[in-house]
Amino acid sequence: MRGMNREAGERVSAALLALPGVSRATPDDGQIEVHYDPSQHTVMDLVRAVRSQGFLAGML
Repeated sequence: MRGMNREAGERVSAALLALPGVSRATPDDGQIEVHYDPSQHTVMDLVRAVRSQGFLAGML
């Protein structure tokens, strides 16, 4: 995620971890690795959580 510094990464990570079924959201160098239960959320749910913090998101 372009423009994501350490503080922003922690904020986005916290927003993702607030979703039930997200077990890990680890920010690192402009990206976040997310582990989640796909029976509880879709990828778009995760993208919406990232967007709510002011960043664009996509999958790698």
